[in-house]
Amino acid sequence: MTPDLVLLGNLLVDDIVLRDGRTLMGEPGGAMIYASLSARLWGLSVGLATVAGEDYPRAMLDALEERGVGLAGVRPLGRPGVRTWLLYERSVRRVIHQLGCPSHLEVSPSLADLPDTYLGARAFHLAPMPIDRQRELVQGLGNRAAFVSLDPHEAVRADNLEAWRSCLDLADAFFPSEDELLLPEGDANPSEWLGRIPGARLRFTVLKRGARGGLLHDRRHGRLVSWGARAGRVVDPTGAGDAFAGGFLAGWLASEDLDRALQQGIVSASFAIADWGPRGLLAASPESAERRRREWFEPAGASERAWHTVSDA
Repeated sequence: MTPDLVLLGNLLVDDIVLRDGRTLMGEPGGAMIYASLSARLWGLSVGLATVAGEDYPRAMLDALEERGVGLAGVRPLGRPGVRTWLLYERSVRRVIHQLGCPSHLEVSPSLADLPDTYLGARAFHLAPMPIDRQRELVQGLGNRAAFVSLDPHEAVRADNLEAWRSCLDLADAFFPSEDELLLPEGDANPSEWLGRIPGARLRFTVLKRGARGGLLHDRRHGRLVSWGARAGRVVDPTGAGDAFAGGFLAGWLASEDLDRALQQGIVSASFAIADWGPRGLLAASPESAERRRREWFEPAGASERAWHTVSDA
């Protein structure tokens, strides 16, 4: 079957060291895990395109398959894949690739890894990968009648805006975090900052701001929307932005309703941060996600209070 959404990216194994000395070793990671589980919460059919190392936890792939995530585009690497140290420090989380691993490029899918059934998908989301591979993928996919979104690996800076233009000219949405947008005076004027992101076709730039929520710039309507994060329980912020992207894309593809897309993104992120790694999303269900969305956003005026328009053209 042709999925609604194809996610392209990496599967990583994480060894996590927490500030209090606790460790979580051999954890299944990769942005696609969070985005795919999130999209499935809202009924979107999903397929993965990636390269899996021999050491990637099989239980995670089985869990994805049990939840209806398509694995036809998962190519075996034939040896161990990329393993990282995730070091939680006072205010930051550092990611360090362990020695002896394949390169990031070696575990990133190419166009050749897409099964024929994936090519008719309604949307493609590119998780963080080297910019040269993202450019190759977006140029191969962006001419199709599909929604294309991208999450960066290389930060956007004044000196590489033109390189990013070649990626974003054929993309519809861009999902950077604050530490991936390094443009001068960005904090002083976020509307101007986000509006400077290049891309002839680009409509949405979504700035993920962690516990502070996010900003969305809608280029078509010249609108900047701000929202705060929502959570019932906060354990681990890993994957929250990826879960937001999966929920947002599911909402947009279902209705092209921006309010609904934001609601689903916020709810998905709240499940992601409720437990370590992907456990919160694995424990969630479509029923619990929809129930939370209604509780948070369907009371009169709740959606309007959840975010506000910062500026309009």
